[in-house]
Amino acid sequence: MTRTKRAPFQVLVLPYRPGPRGLRYAILRRQAKTGGYWQFIAGGGHVGETPARAARREAFEEAGVSPRARLIKLDARAMLPVEHVYGFRWGPDVLVIPEFCFGVQVVDAEIRLSREHTEFRWVSCQSAMRRLHWDSNRTALWELDLRLRREPSNQTRSKS
Repeated sequence: MTRTKRAPFQVLVLPYRPGPRGLRYAILRRQAKTGGYWQFIAGGGHVGETPARAARREAFEEAGVSPRARLIKLDARAMLPVEHVYGFRWGPDVLVIPEFCFGVQVVDAEIRLSREHTEFRWVSCQSAMRRLHWDSNRTALWELDLRLRREPSNQTRSKS
């Protein structure tokens, strides 16, 4: 088995779906041996891959999300210390790498977890904010939730 060479960036992908109770977000629990905490889909890019393509691949690999699903590029971005991600694989001068963030709409299909996670939950933005382990996940969620709530199709119309 050949391993794909990692590019010096990460992606964070936030699965979401509109529903009768409003917007819901899928949070995933990592395996206990890798922390056991709640987070969104996260992974590294491959050499020659754009962040958007990496986001689609990771969403499919970790949660079974269709590669054709609607993808929203977020402005939220974090810088991650390489020693906590992949070590110093890009040499001694690459100390931090960017984490690019995306929302991905899940329609008709349920999440199918990879072996990286033990469970997932569809929760409200507020519930996700309380459970998420990483600040970068909360920042990206804040942005995605605000963007989605501003879309006309997701706004609640008041009766006049």
